[in-house]
Amino acid sequence: MEGKVIVVTSGKGGVGKTTATASIGAALALEGKRVAIVDMDIGLRNLDVVMGLENRIVFNIVDVVLGKCKISQAAIRDRRIENLFLIPASQSDNKDVLSPAGVERVANDLRKEFDYVIMDSPAGIERGFQNAIVGANEAIVICTPDVSSVRDADRVIGILYSRSLTPKLVVNRIEPSRVERGEMLSYEDVLEVLSIELLGLVPMDEHVLISSNTGTPLVLQNDSKAGHAFRRIARRLNGEADLPIEIPSHRSSMWKKISKTFGFK
Repeated sequence: MEGKVIVVTSGKGGVGKTTATASIGAALALEGKRVAIVDMDIGLRNLDVVMGLENRIVFNIVDVVLGKCKISQAAIRDRRIENLFLIPASQSDNKDVLSPAGVERVANDLRKEFDYVIMDSPAGIERGFQNAIVGANEAIVICTPDVSSVRDADRVIGILYSRSLTPKLVVNRIEPSRVERGEMLSYEDVLEVLSIELLGLVPMDEHVLISSNTGTPLVLQNDSKAGHAFRRIARRLNGEADLPIEIPSHRSSMWKKISKTFGFK
């Protein structure tokens, strides 16, 4: 049975797409799956830093597509999570160096070797995005609860549908207190506009910055709320479709503190 190629995309940059890609891929590997995370953001390469693998790069996805190396030569094995691999982007090339046909061929080869292939797409809808989605079976759209992000995500969703891909939504960087004060869109507001299946809700979490700076996957940090959310997202992707989606709430965290202080259960 061949694996799945899942493209992770967004309408705009700065919504946490790369962190989401790394976290979902790492979480799937923790579920026992063989996972390849592929950085398709040619020229900007960030996944290697987020995953703490920047010092081990020899070949990249451009080398694979152009036939300069094999997949096994470009895939960097993570030392902390079994069955997790990274194929980095090239920093010295531009997006035009890859053809959709070449990327699709490599995607087909990857699904024969891995249970999941997670493609980190560049933000926007230009050539890099087109290359990233060409070989995908499924798509995840990352969106933050603000008007500009939702508007741009809506545009991307339309393109994905036109390519016979049915996207699922992850709403990232939710701040419950700001939602309650009316300073941020609620996830219900976002869903009303985008009208696609909700895969998960991820709260704002200071551990994200720590993870990016140290190259430590969020899903390995037990006290990370975002890491916990991504673990559940991976489980839903991996077949647990009935797993409830947890709604971020600052009140629940406050209740936990009170309970701990006064010994409530």
